[in-house]
Amino acid sequence: MIANSAFLAAIAVAVLVFFLMDQLTFLVPYRRLILEQYLWVIVWSLVVVFVNLFAFFYALNRRLFLKDTGRKLAHIERQLLTPDTIVSDLSERLARDE
Repeated sequence: MIANSAFLAAIAVAVLVFFLMDQLTFLVPYRRLILEQYLWVIVWSLVVVFVNLFAFFYALNRRLFLKDTGRKLAHIERQLLTPDTIVSDLSERLARDE
């Protein structure tokens, strides 16, 4: 889930950077001056955007893919603890572990 969120955030930042590079072509003559004076501001801004997008995608992944996980796990545990379960080997392993 973390890797997926980081990948989506990196893709979104890359798309944003390429879009801005296309829109700000009139600043090309001043590229050296801008990079000398504002490189770290640009880098930190991109890091902040990446972290915020990562947090957004991580929260979205948790909301969409981990919905009702506790209820589903409780159902599986109840099913495994019944004597006439479909997966009897797992029930036996649980009984041995307890």
